[in-house]
Amino acid sequence: MSVPTNVRRFEALLYASLMLDAVSVAVQDRTPNAEMTEQMIMTATLLAGGMILLLVYFVRLAAHGRKNWPRWVLAAALVLSVISLGQIIGEKGLELDSAIEIVSCALTTMGLYFSFSGDAQGWFNA
Repeated sequence: MSVPTNVRRFEALLYASLMLDAVSVAVQDRTPNAEMTEQMIMTATLLAGGMILLLVYFVRLAAHGRKNWPRWVLAAALVLSVISLGQIIGEKGLELDSAIEIVSCALTTMGLYFSFSGDAQGWFNA
């Protein structure tokens, strides 16, 4: 059975979003200071990379494994990302990594929209 168009769009948009997340992690300020030591920065970077890999797995599981629950996990991750992004922008203002994150959230929103609409509705098992 071929993959529906909206599922392909979901997959492509979510992979693009996660690629931007990886770029965002790469351009973050990694200058150690009194609040963040080098070890804390390295740990945060590795955790972010691990989270991105986990989300890539969830996209694959939803799109090709036809599972429904990873879409809801991705939606919950989007909500948490938007909340976190709002706090970061309020604290530091708009920087390169937060601008990239805004585009990433928009791509994720569009991808999730496609996963819940059109020919994708019957694709996912409960």
